[in-house]
Amino acid sequence: MSAAAPAAREAAWSELLSALRGKLAPASKLAEREALGPKTTLRVGGPARLYAEPATEADLQALLAESHARGLPVFMLGRGSNLVVPDDGVDGLVISLAHPHWQAFEPRADGRVWAGAGLRLKNLCGLAAKAGLQGFEFMEGIPATVGGALRMNAGAMGGWTFDVVDEVRLVTLAGETRAMKKAEMHVDYRHCAELGTAVALGAFLRPRAHADGEAIRRQIEAYQKKRQEAQPREPSAGCIFKNPPGTSAGRVIDECGLKGARVGGAEVSPVHANFIVNRGGATCADILALVRQVRARVKEARGIDLEPEVMLFGRNWRDVL
Repeated sequence: MSAAAPAAREAAWSELLSALRGKLAPASKLAEREALGPKTTLRVGGPARLYAEPATEADLQALLAESHARGLPVFMLGRGSNLVVPDDGVDGLVISLAHPHWQAFEPRADGRVWAGAGLRLKNLCGLAAKAGLQGFEFMEGIPATVGGALRMNAGAMGGWTFDVVDEVRLVTLAGETRAMKKAEMHVDYRHCAELGTAVALGAFLRPRAHADGEAIRRQIEAYQKKRQEAQPREPSAGCIFKNPPGTSAGRVIDECGLKGARVGGAEVSPVHANFIVNRGGATCADILALVRQVRARVKEARGIDLEPEVMLFGRNWRDVL
């Protein structure tokens, strides 16, 4: 990289900041070098070059369009689960749909429910139970927003996000909005192709049935109990690795004797081997070193190449593994 390149990039960030300050509503947040670690479930990582919480759809479009026009990267932050933030932070615009505008839950006359991208799945389940809408119970323990769950096709307890999706509203990185039916989208295990290059605004969901709210709550409580018994309580990013064909990553890691393996403040959970937990003071470097250690041991012992399920925020895993 030439000596002029870093200066040119800094100038582009300054131009973007100036342009956005002239366009965003007062209720929208825009900050430089905002700490990201405290906004994640793993509690590690450095700051974002720019950080924004848009209060309106128009402000989100402006954030995306202005960044796209300057060739500057944008990253979406939901609940902050399922990701690891590098210690030196993210050289990009990080957008969080944390403003109440994005947390809508609106049953419609056609039987569908509109759920905003910023609505937490736990809240979605509670509101659905209150409305007597069945089919969302499996989502209760997934530490995600609707937007993040759509992007990753998050799943638990045998259910998947797109099982209950009818239609998604999204905005492209150039700031253009569109609606897509589930049948038009390319969805598979932990992946939605369309949301790799666009941002979900929310989705129309279809409940499976109407049911007694108390019965729905009992099912939610049963799932809660099962999760609490099987997963660690320490800070984590959820399951670190994707399940290999025909088995589970946790089982393979456990069989390789890696429960309790530790690097710095990062540890392979003694409760569930596919969780790396923050025992206190862990860094991203600790997490990455432990990921490499686990992958090497599993490859040596079982011939399996474990692939990360969590995102390395703003980076590519292939550059660090």
